[in-house]
Amino acid sequence: MFASIETWLWLLMWSNLALSVFPSRGKTEKMYFSIIADDLRPSLGCYGDTLAKSPNIDQLASKSQTFLNAFAQVTSCLRSSRTSLLTSRRPDTTRVYDFVFHPGIASNHTDDYPYSWSIPAYHPTSFIFEKKKMCKGEDGKLHANLTMCSECNGAVRLLKTRVSDDTPFFLAVGFHKPIYHSGSHRYKTYPPILYMLLYPIDNMTLALDPDVPILLPLWEDVQKLNISFPYGPIPKDFQLRIRQHYYAAVSYMDSQVGRLLSALDELGLANNTVVVFTSDHGWSLGEHGEWAKYSNFDVATRVPLIFYVPNVTTPSGQPLGYTFPFVDIFNKPELNDGVTENMVELVDIFPTLSYMSGLIAPEPCPDFSFQEELCTEGDNLAYTFYQSDETKDAEKVAFSQYPRPADTPQVRENSDLPDLKDIKVMGYSVRCWYYRYTLWLGFNPKTFQVNLTDVHAGELYMLEGDPGQDRNIYNGTDHTVMIRKLASLSHVSCIFFQKTLRRRA
Repeated sequence: MFASIETWLWLLMWSNLALSVFPSRGKTEKMYFSIIADDLRPSLGCYGDTLAKSPNIDQLASKSQTFLNAFAQVTSCLRSSRTSLLTSRRPDTTRVYDFVFHPGIASNHTDDYPYSWSIPAYHPTSFIFEKKKMCKGEDGKLHANLTMCSECNGAVRLLKTRVSDDTPFFLAVGFHKPIYHSGSHRYKTYPPILYMLLYPIDNMTLALDPDVPILLPLWEDVQKLNISFPYGPIPKDFQLRIRQHYYAAVSYMDSQVGRLLSALDELGLANNTVVVFTSDHGWSLGEHGEWAKYSNFDVATRVPLIFYVPNVTTPSGQPLGYTFPFVDIFNKPELNDGVTENMVELVDIFPTLSYMSGLIAPEPCPDFSFQEELCTEGDNLAYTFYQSDETKDAEKVAFSQYPRPADTPQVRENSDLPDLKDIKVMGYSVRCWYYRYTLWLGFNPKTFQVNLTDVHAGELYMLEGDPGQDRNIYNGTDHTVMIRKLASLSHVSCIFFQKTLRRRA
């Protein structure tokens, strides 16, 4: 769930030699600024959420190319979402299913420095208090604290050191655990009280589709377990509180983004800085009866993706002055026309930033690329910055996947976060304009192979009449139609669907 924000950041400086070896296709920007928020679904005003108060991110979107249908490749930071994003390769290529690019022991407490970054990562001082017994409970005893409030001061200080340095550089700022879930057995969120006041409990609403979808495969249907919390129904008043805290933390995070962007203005960096804003995956807030991220539904896979490119995505005729003045939380800027509705993926970020920085974008990966040192399974989205993309392209699809240890839910955490050795089923999901189609296939964790003839279950949601993905019509579908639709797709991942559907037909 959303909670108080901790920030971390990295700095990577590219030498002038590198920029001369890989000449740009135009003016090379001085700075490349990536902002990533944990577990953030598109609960933002610029994505049409009328409840969310996110004026600073909305302002960024008003001067950017905003991708309305961007999807993560897997819905857990404790899986391979971040690895996939950072390498521009899908989980089946990296073979990373139960590990994560993450601060702490996963990186041997180095944050991958100096292998990936030119200076050590910054963590706020509050980071050391996370999960330690710091908070007094009703019993008078100290209990574990989930996270401590922190702001983006470290990032602003680092920006100030770059003002007089002409060396191009890349800065990554992460909002660590703006959504926090302490296991599946409880929900605690601690955004500052000021932001809670923006969302009175009487104004909060429940999820529009709180019921488990019809004919959902058994491992997704936690009600089948017939056991108490965390698998039992959550009281409606507590559901409202969870959603209230989530939105409050969105607004708190938005204010921090606003401080960062306004710092670019104050330091004279806004006009030569490319900014990308995104998340590692989404989050369910009661949709389908779920309060987590571990699924292939849109609500868990869909993320915000916003690219700001000076003098390219900025609307023509923009008045002189600040580009990103800090926006009061009660105001909302108008959005521009720089919106793309076709499907894109997080694996597209790497080749797009490479191209925009003047470097040679990685070559597309071959069908078997595990041994390839550098390649991409994403697309360069830079073309969308220069032209309108208003047509629905049936060939634009997004792929996601999620592992399971069995055909039925497991009580222990391994059900949602199985270790590699326990993965027995892999759910492959394709999302296009008209449907979301998912196949759950047998998986061998020793050979990393999927058994295309071992179909455990399937899901098919036709989005025109079922945008919330609540009616699974997989069993009543003529799959030869799906074969014809998928056969025309060029993405490597579609091999799974093409071969499997031919067998079933």
